[in-house]
Amino acid sequence: MTPATITSTSGKPAAFRPSAIVIGAGIGGITTAAHLARRGMRVKVVEKNREPGGRCGHFVRDGHHFDTGPTLLVMPLLYESEFASLGVSLREALDLQRVDPTYRLVFDDGSQLALTSDLNAMREQLEAIEPGSFDGFLRYIEEGHRHYHVALDKLVDRDFRTAGQFFSLRNLPLLFQVKPLARHYRHMRAYFDSPRLKSAFTFQDVYMGLSPFEAPATFSMMPYTELAHGVWYPRGGMIRIVDALMRIAEQAGVEFEFGAAVERIDVRGDRARGITLDDGRQLEADVVVANADLPYVYQNLLPDDHAAERMARKRFSCSVISFFWGVDKPYSQLGPHTLFLADDYRDNFESIIDKLDLPDNPSLYVHAPARLDPSAAPAGQDTLIGIVPVGHLDERGEQDWRLIRDEARQAIFNRLSLLGVHDLEQHVKFEVSYTPLSWRKRYNLMKGSTHGLSHTLMQLGYMRPKNRHARYHNLYFVGASTHPGTGVPTALVSARLVAQRVADDVALPVRDPRRTTQTLVPRYAGQ
Repeated sequence: MTPATITSTSGKPAAFRPSAIVIGAGIGGITTAAHLARRGMRVKVVEKNREPGGRCGHFVRDGHHFDTGPTLLVMPLLYESEFASLGVSLREALDLQRVDPTYRLVFDDGSQLALTSDLNAMREQLEAIEPGSFDGFLRYIEEGHRHYHVALDKLVDRDFRTAGQFFSLRNLPLLFQVKPLARHYRHMRAYFDSPRLKSAFTFQDVYMGLSPFEAPATFSMMPYTELAHGVWYPRGGMIRIVDALMRIAEQAGVEFEFGAAVERIDVRGDRARGITLDDGRQLEADVVVANADLPYVYQNLLPDDHAAERMARKRFSCSVISFFWGVDKPYSQLGPHTLFLADDYRDNFESIIDKLDLPDNPSLYVHAPARLDPSAAPAGQDTLIGIVPVGHLDERGEQDWRLIRDEARQAIFNRLSLLGVHDLEQHVKFEVSYTPLSWRKRYNLMKGSTHGLSHTLMQLGYMRPKNRHARYHNLYFVGASTHPGTGVPTALVSARLVAQRVADDVALPVRDPRRTTQTLVPRYAGQ
């Protein structure tokens, strides 16, 4: 599609100020809208919920503050770069504090491992678990360093618009540089013998909704960036990222409408003409960008049933059950991020991924935000979030989510007893819980899959769904199920890539504020 073919839905040339409608005010939608508006487009974002953020949501109850999605900021250098591309300094946008130790890992017998950037502390802990393992740890982190920089430069930060851009001789060395064909957990044999250490440095694959037993070894980049660049927390919670992006978008002139659910994307011939809302209103635009769950878009908002069926046959990531508890007393035994890792690690993921179930002895995570931000809980009380990975929705309808939820809750209480917490259930003032049914209803996530399409090798890079529709060339996609994948930092990248593609198609002016915005790499590097 050449710039000359871009016309408005009224048939008039759209060269002056072309318009865009963005469906969904998640991280990807807000950021895409900001990029397009800063390039001169008239942009409107419609969101079915009453607040922005999508899966990076937030709510307050009785003085307790809860992030409903991500609970920590990883890959800070990527955030730095993406905020700079919007002309904003990350330091000015967010008040970040580093979390170190990043996590406390608790095993089935109550033994612990604190992941920290303090090498002396790591040496002491690792050698106590497996003599000689510290050397393996250093080699593993060195490999993660290589994977991180190569993957970001050659894979994450590139928009593969044609097969030739991905399947090229120039990219052949990537097979050896980032080891996409090696399975992550199996690859750990080169560094550790202890199953506990193998699990300690592969659990981050769950961030992608993926099992370490099928994840590419490329994902060793995650433990590296957590320890080298840090795990961070914005004061006020992860919702502050959404707040910052909203300010940027609104200052750029983006219009937002909340409580506006989309009934369908209106198409005619080979173009998307706009959208129809559930109240019957029709909005027209030169460009439509969908930040809604991509499989949902194909299934419910577009007319092509065959494309929807192909999308539905792809691999989906797992889901989670989340518990949000307001507690009437503080629990000092809990740090900000506590992970309970089961010794039957493989059985855990087989239950989740293959059986779409809850493991008998699930690995799980407990977040205590008041350790990082006292305003997250009233004085003398606590705010706790428990997250238990589970299988996504089974089309056969054989899952009893009330029963599974109750079993997941009891699993958290049982695990907390390893830390001397025996009375949490008696001190819970209120509980809010999300199951896969909740994720589907609130965010239109197909199969209740919290991370969208899975990140297996055959669903990465060029093989992942494209950010522009194959037929409707003015219809674009951004978010978890497109390249480069799920997570807040990658959603920011996805937004910039799709905005650039729109700009190329519509012949918008080039604007790269990263050339004039101060970056803050020294704040993170080497810390």
